[in-house]
Amino acid sequence: MDVDETIAALDRGEVRVAEKVDGDWRVNEEAKAAILEYFRVRKVEPIEVGPFEYLDKIPLKHDHAERGVRVVPPATARYGSFLSPGVILMPSYVNIGAWVGPNTMVDTWATVGSCAQIGADVHLAGGVGVGGVLEPLQARPVIVEDGAFIGSRCILTEGVLIGERAVLGPNVSLTGSVPVIDVTGPEPVEHRGYVPPRAVVVPGTRPKDFPAGTFQVACALVVGWRSEKTDLKTSLNDVLREFEIGV
Repeated sequence: MDVDETIAALDRGEVRVAEKVDGDWRVNEEAKAAILEYFRVRKVEPIEVGPFEYLDKIPLKHDHAERGVRVVPPATARYGSFLSPGVILMPSYVNIGAWVGPNTMVDTWATVGSCAQIGADVHLAGGVGVGGVLEPLQARPVIVEDGAFIGSRCILTEGVLIGERAVLGPNVSLTGSVPVIDVTGPEPVEHRGYVPPRAVVVPGTRPKDFPAGTFQVACALVVGWRSEKTDLKTSLNDVLREFEIGV
């Protein structure tokens, strides 16, 4: 496929920047390369949306009604991103190359960065920042798997993978190097760039020695596990309350 065909296929959801194959996420480097080339060849041009005027290289998505997507003004989804049926965009932003699964809520002022992969039945709460990853081509984008709940003002960058049905409390900030420490057992278990499925995660700190002294550095703590028996539609707020985490 040439560049235009690849971007059109991304827009229709026929091609994805990353997909799960045999249990592992695999990056489509050709799709990422096409996005980078698309940025290079496109020219800046005005875009008028009612009383608003923009100046950009990438057009906006259209035909939301045909796709079964609800888009609340002034939410923006760029051409080359894909929104599955049942997606709701509150005033938010979805960048090129991103894929958003069925019945997912992108809440107010949340951002879904370039190439991010957001699963089905996910809730990105208000102000969530999902970072974009275009280069290097082999780099995994941020991935949020099915049924996860990402609390208000969480930040996910550098190809972080959030497992199915995980729950992140407000203000959890994760990069590829921030420790995610499971403190539910007799000994801590540490992950990097990964939140296990069904984990309930809150912000934390731990001491680290520097030449100037010992200081607290950011980490995230797995403080519990979401019950598999709990109904998806009611468990999100309930599980946060169970572990005394604000929504």
